[in-house]
Amino acid sequence: MSYDDEAPQNPFTRPGFIAAAVVVAIVLVLGVLVAVRTAGSDDVAAAPSTGADPSASVTPDPSEASGEASVCGLDGIELEGTVTAPPEAEWAYQGTIAYPTSDEYGPGASDPSGFNYCFQRSPEGALFAAANAIAQGSDGENNAAWLKYVVAEGPHRDELLTVTGDGTPTTGIRLRVAGFRVLAYDGTSARIDIAGEGSTPDGSITFSIVYELVWQAGDWKVSAESATPPDFAVIPDLAGYLSWGA
Repeated sequence: MSYDDEAPQNPFTRPGFIAAAVVVAIVLVLGVLVAVRTAGSDDVAAAPSTGADPSASVTPDPSEASGEASVCGLDGIELEGTVTAPPEAEWAYQGTIAYPTSDEYGPGASDPSGFNYCFQRSPEGALFAAANAIAQGSDGENNAAWLKYVVAEGPHRDELLTVTGDGTPTTGIRLRVAGFRVLAYDGTSARIDIAGEGSTPDGSITFSIVYELVWQAGDWKVSAESATPPDFAVIPDLAGYLSWGA
């Protein structure tokens, strides 16, 4: 996909869209839900969900997992490192948005409400958690339950749980994970930069969202230490990112 910052008809290039995208990113706690705001319209659209696999349903109970052990028993702990090559993954779909799955890195379980969770405590696990958030966060039907699980305990948790998506189906909007960078990882926190591409009948966008994750209650959670809006940015291309996606 191409991105033309001079294209006057592309809604993604307008300041109103960029502002709306940041607001939506907050609502989804760094899950990507495309919001196209043209003059006179403030509607937010959410991709339809296919739901999680009910055969793997396990209701998450963080109280049953220590801060060290995986909430669903995934093996492997790495307290330092990075990801220098695209990890192998099977790609599933939440609506039209592909997300990576792995027996090793996660997601290792799914909740009856329809979201997936539980990722390995490793750089790859954090990467899979961030990439999954794009799909999980786009599902308005599962938003409230997913947000309650994925937002870490912290001073701004309540603020991040106050608003959810409206579940309106997306028409003509498509998103995909296109690449990544592991910016930082120390076993207790991770900063993962996911690049993606999106399109509507009116144009296309290449974007970046930086996920601030913390290891808490046996899984990777979105940090609630800051109320600062998520670091969402329109980028010109995928230079500097490791290519990855369905």
